[in-house]
Order: sequence, then C-alpha cells, then structure tokens
Amino acid sequence: MMTKTKPLFENYFSESNNYDELLTSKLTIKDNWKLLSNNLVKIGPRNLALKQEDINWLLAENGVTYNVYNDPKGLNRPWDLNVVPYILHQNEWNLIEKGIQQRAQLLNLILKDLYGKRELLKEGIIPPEVIYAHSGFLRSCDQIEYKNSKHLLIYAADLARGPDGQMWVVNDRTQAPSGMGYALENRFSTSKIIPQLYTDINVTQPSSFFNDFNQLLLNIAPTNIESPMVVILTPGPHNETYFEHSYLSSFLGYPLVKGNDLVVRHGKVWLKSLKGLKQVDVILRRIDDSFMDPLELREDSYLGVAGILEAVRLNNVAIVNPIGSGILENPALIPFMENICKYFLNEKLILPQIASWWCGQEKERKHVLENLSAFVLKRIDRSKREHIYFCEFLDKKALKNLKKEIIENPYNFVAQQKISFSTAPNFVDSKLEPRKILCRTFAVAKNDSYSVMPGGLVRVAAEREELFVSNQRGGTSKDFWIINNNPQPYLQNYSWNKSNTNPSTTINDVPSNKAENLFWSGRYLGRTLVTARYLRMVLNQMAQVQYNTREPDSENLKILYSSITKITSTFPGFVGENAEEVLKNPLKEIESLITDETRIGSFAQSMQSFNNSYYSLRNLWSKDMWRVFDGIQKHIRKLKEEDAHTIFTLTTFFDKIITRLIAFMALIEESILVRQGLLLYFIGLELEISAMSIEKFRALLVISHNEDLTYEVLESLLNSHESLNIYRYSYKSYLSIENVVNLLILDTEYSRSLTYRLHRLKKDINKLPNTNKNGEMSICQKNIDAVISKIESLTIEDMLQVNPTSGMRENLDYLLSELSDLLHNTSLSISDTYFNHSQPQKQLVNRKIAN
Repeated sequence: MMTKTKPLFENYFSESNNYDELLTSKLTIKDNWKLLSNNLVKIGPRNLALKQEDINWLLAENGVTYNVYNDPKGLNRPWDLNVVPYILHQNEWNLIEKGIQQRAQLLNLILKDLYGKRELLKEGIIPPEVIYAHSGFLRSCDQIEYKNSKHLLIYAADLARGPDGQMWVVNDRTQAPSGMGYALENRFSTSKIIPQLYTDINVTQPSSFFNDFNQLLLNIAPTNIESPMVVILTPGPHNETYFEHSYLSSFLGYPLVKGNDLVVRHGKVWLKSLKGLKQVDVILRRIDDSFMDPLELREDSYLGVAGILEAVRLNNVAIVNPIGSGILENPALIPFMENICKYFLNEKLILPQIASWWCGQEKERKHVLENLSAFVLKRIDRSKREHIYFCEFLDKKALKNLKKEIIENPYNFVAQQKISFSTAPNFVDSKLEPRKILCRTFAVAKNDSYSVMPGGLVRVAAEREELFVSNQRGGTSKDFWIINNNPQPYLQNYSWNKSNTNPSTTINDVPSNKAENLFWSGRYLGRTLVTARYLRMVLNQMAQVQYNTREPDSENLKILYSSITKITSTFPGFVGENAEEVLKNPLKEIESLITDETRIGSFAQSMQSFNNSYYSLRNLWSKDMWRVFDGIQKHIRKLKEEDAHTIFTLTTFFDKIITRLIAFMALIEESILVRQGLLLYFIGLELEISAMSIEKFRALLVISHNEDLTYEVLESLLNSHESLNIYRYSYKSYLSIENVVNLLILDTEYSRSLTYRLHRLKKDINKLPNTNKNGEMSICQKNIDAVISKIESLTIEDMLQVNPTSGMRENLDYLLSELSDLLHNTSLSISDTYFNHSQPQKQLVNRKIAN
C-alpha cells in the first residue's frame, strides 16, 4: 500500500477475517477500487470529514428521514448516508443482473403457479406445509386471473458476498419492496455534495430504470386508456419508510393516498375527491398483503380498502405487487429453489443462495438438531426480526428450548448456514474502517424480462463487528455505484410521458383526505400563531411591570391572564377554583401552556397537531419549507431541554418561533397551487384565526373598565393583533374603543380585521365544488352568508352600549357569541360535505390472519 494512503487506511484490515471489497489478502487495493481510493486520498481525511458533515446537513435540511420504532431520539430519525460509496464493476454486475432477472422470472412463475394450477405441489417439488402453513398464502387470492402476463411486477433482492467471493441472494422482497427512493436520494446527495469522487470514474446512472418503472405503472392499467389514474397507497406518516412514499409521490407525480382516501363501488376502486369519486386504475402499494382488505383479510386493518380484492378479481384495478405475493418471502422456499428453477426454466440458478434446511423434512431436521449451534434459525412465517436466532450465541438452556420448539413444530423452522457478510470501507472518525454490508437491488417487469436498477441501496452495519445489517438497528447507508470502462452520461434524464400523468387539474379533483389535512393544517397553524403572539404579548407586559413571583398588582395583567385561559380554552387555568393560587406564580401556568403537549388548546398541543398534519402532507412541501419546519422543531426541543425558564427566555423563544411560522406560511403559498388544495388551507387558516379573534374580543372588549385600564387593555389587544402601528397611522389619536372596534372588527379594507377575514372566507368557500345537483347554495355557503349577515346587522353604537347594571357590552357579547357558533357550524358543514368518509365495513365471516 502506498505511504500517502496510510492516514486514511490506517488499521483498515486489522483484526478482520472477512472477505473485504476494497483490499486483497495481501493488503493491496483491488483494481476496481483504485480510482476511487485515489480520489479519496486526494480529497483527504479533513475534507472528507467536512463533506460528511455537508451530507448530514443536506439530508436533515431536505427532511430525509427513516422512522425507527421506539427510538428515544424521536420517530423521524435523519437518514444516515456515508460519504464513501460502494462500487462494483460492470463486468461483475452483468452476471448479477442476469441472476436477478432469472430469479424475478422464477418467482413470477412460482406466484402464478401457487395461486393457479399448483403444479409445484402436485409434482411434489414443494411440500404442501411450506405453503399452507405460511400466512402469506392468502386463500382469498386463489385463482385470480390478471390481465398482465407477469404477476410479479416489482422485485427486490438482498445480496451479500459469500465466502467464495460470489454474490449470494440473502432475502427476496416481493410484497412492497422499500429502498428505491432512498437509493435515488443517496445518488442525488452524493453527486451534489462531493462530485470530486466521480473524477475519472464512469458511473452508470439509474434514469433508464426509473423511466421503465414509471412506464410499467402506466402499462398495467386494466383498460387501455391514455391517462390511467395511478396512486401510491401508504400506511401513513408513522410507517418506517414514509419519507420514501412521499418522495416517490413527488418524484413520479402520482397522488399519495391512504386507505380511507379510496372506496370500492360497483366492483371498482375510486378516489374520494372534493367533487366526488374518480376511478383508480393502478395502485402502487406500500402496505403488506393481509392489511389490504379488511372485508376478506384482516378485519382489524384500517390501512387498506374494504372490498378491493373483489375489484382485483374483476380486473378493474391493477395492484403492484398483487395481493398475496408475500408468500414468496417465505425462507422455506429457498431449499427448493434449485429444483423449481430446473422444473420451470430447465436452468441452474445463476446466483447462489445461502445453504438452507427446512425442518419439516426428517433428514434435514435431524441434521439441524445435531448441529444447531452452527446455524442461523428462522421461522418460515416471521413478522419480527427477533425471530432470527444466531444459535452460536445461545446458552444451553436456550438451545434446549429451541430444539423442543423445532421438534413440536418442525415445519415452522428453516436453518441456514451462518455466513459472514463481506466488508466495505466506511468513513468513520476521519479514517476508513471495514463494516459489513448488505446490498439491495430492484427489478421491474419490462416486456418479456425485467429491468434491473444499476446499483441500488447498500446498508451498513452500525459497528465494526456488528452481525446485523439493519436500519432499524442503527445501520447507515451508501450510494451504490456500477462503474464502467466506457464514458457514462453524468446527467440523469427522468423524462416521463407527459400525456400519461394524472395531476389534479381543478379543485374538484383534490383527494378528500388531502383536502382535510390541508384544512386542518391551516387551522392548527392559525391557532399556533395566534396563541404564540398572544402569549408573547402577555410576557412583554409582565416584563414591563418588572414582574416577579409575588402577586402582581397590575389590574391589566390580571385581565390578560384570565383572557389567556378563555382564548385558548385551557380551563381551569387562571379562571378556575384555584385561580388565586395560580395567580401567585402565573409564569408557571404560562410555561405549561408553552411546553405541555397533553393540554388541549396549549401552544405545544397545537404545534404537535400541526406536526401530524404536516407529516401527512410532506410530499407537497418544498425543501425550503422542511428547512424552516426543522428550525422550528429545533427551537422547541431546545426550550424543553432547558431546566428553568424566565420571561426573557420565553419571549426570545416566541420571537424566533413567530418569525419562522410566518416564513413557513409564506412558503406554503409558494409550494401549492390553489387548485391543488391550497384553497382548503386558506379556509382552515381564516376560520381558526377568525374564531380565536372572536374569543380575544370577547375576553378584552365585552367588560367595560375605567379610562386608564381601558387604554392598557386596548393597547394589549392591538399589540397581540400586530395592529398598534396601523392604528396610530390610521387614527392618529388617543386609543378609543370605538376606533379599535372599527379597525379590528368592522374595517372592510384592513386584512387583519374580522370583517375582512370573513369576507375572504366567504369568497374561498364559494370556490369549493358545489355538490348540490340542482345548483342551490351549499350548506357551507349558507352558513358563511349567515355569518356575514350577522356582523353587518349591528351598528357600532349598538355594539358598544354598556349595561349600567352588569357593566358589560351585552350586544357585543351576544354578537360575538353568535358569530362563534355560526363559524363552528360552518366548519362542521365543510367537514360533513367534503371530508366525510364512508362508514367502516365488517366481515360477515371472521378470518384469522396470523401476525
């Protein structure tokens, strides 16, 4: 090894007996890696460390995440991409590609056979228990005939280098293979941040594969229509690869939907939009088989679509991959693959497999029981990773119990040879060290064969001697290069056929669930902003009177404290039975409203509710929006980590948060067209701000005070409304309640006035699709008209009359109370008209699907 490489490669090969991708047994760099290693050396450890930081920053800024269940760091963990790619030469890849195509073709034939003629069972090539004891074999899918010659449309293979130096197939993924989007993002990020790595290296780009993938989705539509409706079906934001679902939705241009966005009517699948139902032709699913149809499969599933299997039987919708394809992920098939390949193709497997023994056969079971410590044991029907047993690490008692299980239920287990995955260089702590890797590549059906992605996704073990290679266990990823001796185009050309896309052309076409999330995003964001501004105003007032923990003597502050509880509806707060006790330390109550997510109406709870809506819509948001959103989350986390809070720290927190919330709101208007659903966001935003403004007016304007106190209250109100400067410019006079009411409630030209907001709300509601066939006004329109009529029904003199007995402006209170009720009814009518989903359907006969 050259001397100049030592700082980067120091101790790289020490204490490792694994096959290494980079180095030969003589510690020389393999020919395929020489150009890359030279580029790494030229860049140097220091610059590589800086580039790694840049990649980490870019992925975090772009919101590239991987959901790790029960992770103390939070649900959305930033995706971890190592700066050093993994490479294979095209000469080696050619054989792997042929092996992937052969295996995909073979699995396609197995899938067709198991749900069709079942020749493999009849001829004794596969024992019946291998299939019928596996929950992946869905009897509801038996004998379904498909329009397409291929049933298996997408296939992913996990590959690892075996001890003989050949690539072995470790796992087959056929239900809803993940990783395609992450692989693409890895390529984009690496090429953007560290293009120096590519110097003099010809890297094959995956653009042709993704063009084939998109064309597949269009070609498999049951009917030969020019623009089939394609949707991507996701379990939702809490799924581990939800980022990828959103990413592919944005990248391919197809709507991202959940199960309750779809409904089956008359044997067809429909997307529920604001105007009505739109027929769906193709579903790219990211939901496991058994959850797809609660009527025929798991009745407790809220992820799928009731009745979708019947639509499949009628060939009215194409699903990628077909429901029931999970049977192919059964590891008990591996021992029989050679014979299956010979039976169907009269060929030998091109890619070797891990040696496997199904314990349902007496001879194989005896061999496994006698040598159990030497094997890795798997259940044939496993849904949890904990069902993998590395027997060499089990004590005598555990081995005894495991042997007992095998004897009692032998057909449930497969034993596999323990192999040590090869290692590849990972950049860690300014040097390279070997880490075990697992490669995943993808194939999609194309004509008579399969198109294979050049490269794919590489997963890397979390620690140097870690056996598991898993993102759930803290592993990282790599860009996967296929290098070529011939020059390759650097630019990646993803050119979809524009005539075959299905964008939402009008507001009528927006999916109802997407519209609902946009509506509530507006409401939660409006509530968060109003609450933040109001609490900041109160904190500033507290600072002005030099507040301390003793009972305040400012009457204005007492009114403001009480108004906080009323505006946010966080009762009992400052107005309950223990109000006197709470008032002794009002900062504690305010702190709770800022940080306690369990308090309904608090700033923290409103922010959390907005977060949920935000993640549900992340395929719509721009990268700039994610950056601003991530900045908001960082400030919130930092506040929670502080041991003690003061008026100053809380005020500073709101100064930063409010600025970012306003920036975020501005970016929303840049990211989505009105016809794509922005209209629903506007309606939700205006509804919530109007409703909270009404509560603010009721809390501060209804009760009459003396002149000095009235001045303080009005100034506080204008400050919380960001309207004090506007007032001074408009009236150039001493604060009066008449002028404040005119400005904040009645002014038809001031964008923050209640009347202006309500007129804008009416204008937006009138743009919603009218579901009345006779052309009459919708209930929503009637409700908002009643709101406008009500606010225009009283003069300012009527509103400001004070009852001398009660000291209240009762007409104003009555008006505001009625407006509040009418706005609430308007919100309900919008939900009932446009967001109401069908009632859940139940199975007539219960079918138990194993976990």
